[in-house]
Amino acid sequence: MIQSEPVTPPHLTALTALPIRALTPEDLRYCADLSEDRGWPREDHKWGLLLAAGSGYGVDAPDGRGLAAVCIVTRYGHTHAGTELAAIGMVLVAARYARRGLGRRLMTHLCDDVLKGVPLTLHATPYGRPLYEELGFVTCGRAEMLRGPFRPDPAVHTGGSGRVRPATAEDLPRIVHLDTEVFGSERTHMITRLPAFADRLVVMEDAAGELTGYAALWPNMDTHVVGPLIARDTTDAKALVTALAAGTDRPLRTDVDVRHEELLGWLKDRGLESVAFNAVMIRNIPGLPGDWTRRWAPLTVAAG
Repeated sequence: MIQSEPVTPPHLTALTALPIRALTPEDLRYCADLSEDRGWPREDHKWGLLLAAGSGYGVDAPDGRGLAAVCIVTRYGHTHAGTELAAIGMVLVAARYARRGLGRRLMTHLCDDVLKGVPLTLHATPYGRPLYEELGFVTCGRAEMLRGPFRPDPAVHTGGSGRVRPATAEDLPRIVHLDTEVFGSERTHMITRLPAFADRLVVMEDAAGELTGYAALWPNMDTHVVGPLIARDTTDAKALVTALAAGTDRPLRTDVDVRHEELLGWLKDRGLESVAFNAVMIRNIPGLPGDWTRRWAPLTVAAG
């Protein structure tokens, strides 16, 4: 008896032929649904920022149930080398459409059409890294995600080597200036949203009143995320984190460049635990711009 091959539904065989469209703020709920579908937190607050400051791309599910796939592109101004920079994040495919080439189709469209020739960066999970390598991305670093309740360190004073205080509206131009210098690319459209997005925004000044660092604390489900975190040295980074943590009872979450070993060790001593490692990857650029020694944690890995 000859057993016939199972018939694949037509709407699945044509999956990679489905059109890719630009997302709008009205798609926020569907993006959050897709996060939940893949076992991630919904992260509505973060999705709102990414859709407002970046450009979302997605594929509508052929069964009419929201989105089949989605990703976010955040474009930044020119780097010191005179080139653009764009970050790709939140690349998600609905579980019922996984492993059918949809993620590759979306990424190929972005890399070869929408962002052709543009220097790119992204944070890759171990699961996604092989695809990105096939698309020409190379690893240039790693970030460690930490999460947990923060226990204050009696040895750390929020004065640090300078003075930590809440940011004011007058500080915003100086924050943007410092951020551009350290990040290596202008991202005013993202940083100017921090006062409304974050629950706390603090700055550090030296004895002469020069702004040497800043940090934000923003809500994400049952945690508070520390990021961005920009500081002159480890002592100042500790002081900024301590100042932020004093204003919340939630567990902290952050992603720290693994080269900052002292800060990572201190955070673990303070109660945070390692959750995961992500590869920092780049394409069409020899390395990330800016000063990594003063860049401790990103606003969110989804935005580079």
